[in-house]
Amino acid sequence: MNKKSEPVTQQQSIDALEQNYKEVLGFVPDRIHARISLGIKTAPEMTEGVERLRAQLLEPEALDLKTSQMMAFGMLLMNLSQAAENHAVAALRAGATVEQLQAVAGIAFVFRGIPAINLSGDAISGALKKLEALKNTPINQTSI
Repeated sequence: MNKKSEPVTQQQSIDALEQNYKEVLGFVPDRIHARISLGIKTAPEMTEGVERLRAQLLEPEALDLKTSQMMAFGMLLMNLSQAAENHAVAALRAGATVEQLQAVAGIAFVFRGIPAINLSGDAISGALKKLEALKNTPINQTSI
């Protein structure tokens, strides 16, 4: 019997694209949720393509998740991006230690200076707070 599949709703598309963030971070950052939600409503093909490429490049087969997330953390420190905090969360969840993140911050300092090392303190302590909040959050309420 050939059964027609139900069309995928916008919310189902949003949920599917956000699943990777939930797996890697334990939550979906508000900025990411807003970008995906708006994108699915206005440019679904582009949004889906961007998310597939992002996941492919941030999780290459040649690197484990911990390494790729520590690299992303360091690169974002170099750019003085607040997103470094989320990649610190992902790195810690993937098995990185605070000492390893500090080592990455030290390398960023060599090339970017005091602003990068200052941001690293905020990012690492913010990541630790987010991880603690995740421990105390019911599973169905993991959006930070």
